[in-house]
Amino acid sequence: MALVLGTVLTYSATQDNTLIFKNENKILKIENGIFIFKDPSKSLTINEVIGRKFEYLNQKVPNLGITADKIWVKFTVQNQSQVENLMLVVAQPAIDSITLYRLEHTKLYASSKLGKFKAFHERLVNNPNYIFPVKIQKNGTETFYISISSTDQIQLPISLGTPKVVLVNDNNKNILFGIYAGIIIIMILYNLFISFTIKDPSYIYYIFYIFFVGLTQATFQGYAFKFLWPDSSWLAINSSFLVPFFSGITTALFLKRFLQTKIQTPKLHIGIDIFVVLYFIALGLWLSGEHITSIKCLQTLALFGSLYFLYVANVIRRKGSRPALFFLIAYTIFLLCVVIFVLRNFNLIEYNLFTSYILEIGSVIQITLLSFALADKINIYRKDKEQSQEQALQISKENERLIREQNIELEIQVNKRTEELQSSNATLNLTLTELKEAQSQLVDAEKMAGLGQLTAGIAHEINNPINFVTSNIKPLGLDINDLYDVIQKYEELDPTGDIQEQLTAIDRFKKQIDIDFIKTEINSLLSGIGEGAKRTAEIIRSLKNFSRLDESDTKPVDLNEGLESTLVLLRSTVPPFINIVKNLQQIPLVECLPGKINQVFMNLITNAIHALKVKENQKQEEYIYISTWSEDQQVKISIKDTGSGMTDEIKQKIFEPFFTTKQVGEGTGLGLSIVFSIIEKHKGHIDVVTKVDIGTEFIITLPLNIQ
Repeated sequence: MALVLGTVLTYSATQDNTLIFKNENKILKIENGIFIFKDPSKSLTINEVIGRKFEYLNQKVPNLGITADKIWVKFTVQNQSQVENLMLVVAQPAIDSITLYRLEHTKLYASSKLGKFKAFHERLVNNPNYIFPVKIQKNGTETFYISISSTDQIQLPISLGTPKVVLVNDNNKNILFGIYAGIIIIMILYNLFISFTIKDPSYIYYIFYIFFVGLTQATFQGYAFKFLWPDSSWLAINSSFLVPFFSGITTALFLKRFLQTKIQTPKLHIGIDIFVVLYFIALGLWLSGEHITSIKCLQTLALFGSLYFLYVANVIRRKGSRPALFFLIAYTIFLLCVVIFVLRNFNLIEYNLFTSYILEIGSVIQITLLSFALADKINIYRKDKEQSQEQALQISKENERLIREQNIELEIQVNKRTEELQSSNATLNLTLTELKEAQSQLVDAEKMAGLGQLTAGIAHEINNPINFVTSNIKPLGLDINDLYDVIQKYEELDPTGDIQEQLTAIDRFKKQIDIDFIKTEINSLLSGIGEGAKRTAEIIRSLKNFSRLDESDTKPVDLNEGLESTLVLLRSTVPPFINIVKNLQQIPLVECLPGKINQVFMNLITNAIHALKVKENQKQEEYIYISTWSEDQQVKISIKDTGSGMTDEIKQKIFEPFFTTKQVGEGTGLGLSIVFSIIEKHKGHIDVVTKVDIGTEFIITLPLNIQ
């Protein structure tokens, strides 16, 4: 949209710095013709900025460091080629916000505003870099203004070219980074395989280290935003801090584990912990909104932390540690690459394909050398094992010689030892039997794992009626004691005395203790105790009916009874706003494993409760509908909720092992997979009917006889 300028446009340069684009088969690098204006207020509009004085920047690739100012870049291009439709590329994916303005005569045209605050698919070109399609008439001249805001270091490799050349150049970069990503993935898989083979925790720490090193480079190159979180602007903005943060943390943890710093250098080990604490302080600054300060702190910690880690590795190397030597060489090479990267940022080294990928090259060399170091530990383990075997062989030969020489003297000891071994064998057999029994108990305990999650709620349910009973016992005892006092007064009547007077005294005592109220209160207390005992018995009966640990064979079962028992156990987990509506029709008995089927009910009802708890737009009342009915020698069970429902994509995956839509730590992703397996073993099937914002219904179909 054209914006008519209300002010007279001026050009502040004292010389002609127009950049000439004339070869459509090459990329024009926007160098030595760039003017810069800094806006500390970050509030000036393009109309206000145009009238300001821009400073000429005598740098091939503008490097403005880390700044909170809004940066305005200005340059002029004359098109002497035969192509009008071009692409302007700003090869800096870390920029938070960028807008291109094109000046033609006295009219200003604003391009779309891009940045991390938008989803990736909203970009003008599907590319990690910021690419703006522009049109410059043949032999025409246009001035471009670019506004930039970023919490990261602002370095601006800007270029201009035809779409074909730009995309070919981009494909070359994609291939190079694809090779790098492939190396990272291969190294992760390789070390994961080794970790499973030799059971060394160092490999697990190293795998996390490799992952975050690779993720850091993917973030800086913009591929993480494109492929990993294209719809999350929050991650796009915060990943530039969070990913290097976790990279630093995993580096420290790997160093501690790999070099055994707690054993080798206890004092220096504390220094590593201090760096970890400082990293978390920087994280606190970032979360509090101090982005520029936190980025600077993170870079400073990375610099001094790297030097400190080198010092620690060198100290341990002097003690003869081979892993420390590998670490020292690998980290030194990586730091040299970092130095080249910094020198490139300050334009002391030319910005080219090699220097633009220097960190990736350094990280690949570092990761490869560290993998060799870990592999070298296997050789060390092998040598230690061979030495141990050799020593064991020598000891065996020595023992054989002693046995031959002292056969007679040792015969008695051998017999005695034989008796001891026989006794030990009997003990081991007994222990084996006990272990088998313990194993059986553990299997039963595993079956009750789901029920164990409800222990607190069940305890609360049982505790209420028990408290009710115990609270009634004391007043009941007091009332009975009063009745005993009345009975005792009747027993103490003196037939020789004045009977009427004695009865009158007893009546006065009855009125004093309010005998009528005592009778009423005793009935009420006994009724309360009975109700508490009844509720306790109901919970215990439901718990026993649900678990059925002693039943390993199929038997005819009333599924309505299993549903009722499951609902009793889940009663304490149901929030007040959730109403459970039951429509349990009269159904025939179903031959099944009752404990397994109850587990299906437990998982599905628990999922329905969770779906209503996490529903974004909760109504004042939500519902779970549970229905049963019989149909054609089959029994059907429906469990339906009014939750948020599922998309077709999620619906296709819900029965896959480890697939879950819950937050981390809230679910394993095995619940519905187990449900599907149990129903399949019973020769039944389960159908899912779901609609987004309406709810989800699971319909279980079981045959009456699985034979």
